Amino acid sequence: MIDSPEKTQKLIAEMDAYLPFPARLSQSLKGMIRRQVTPIILPEQCRVVEILYMGDEGGISCRLDLDGQDTHDPIIVSITHLNFDKRCPLYRQIDGYQKHRVKKLKKQNGSGF
Repeated sequence: MIDSPEKTQKLIAEMDAYLPFPARLSQSLKGMIRRQVTPIILPEQCRVVEILYMGDEGGISCRLDLDGQDTHDPIIVSITHLNFDKRCPLYRQIDGYQKHRVKKLKKQNGSGF
């Protein structure tokens, strides 16, 4: 098992209560989005507008609003591909989840992420 069910559900509830909140796209995620959603101008910052749980294999995912108006097709990404400001009230919990999940995935796969 990758995720701790109790800790994960608690984090999801905390994130849901804080919606919407800002996030930044990782460079690799920006590249993937550009290849799949054209034409699109990617901002430096986006908003997480919905939290989804994709089971133990998929983990916590976020629906993003890239343009401030949520007018495009939904973009749903793993939380591990997002960066959060250290001043975000949930930063420590999210960062802990991301690090734990990446570590477990690497261990499970026996290789890099």
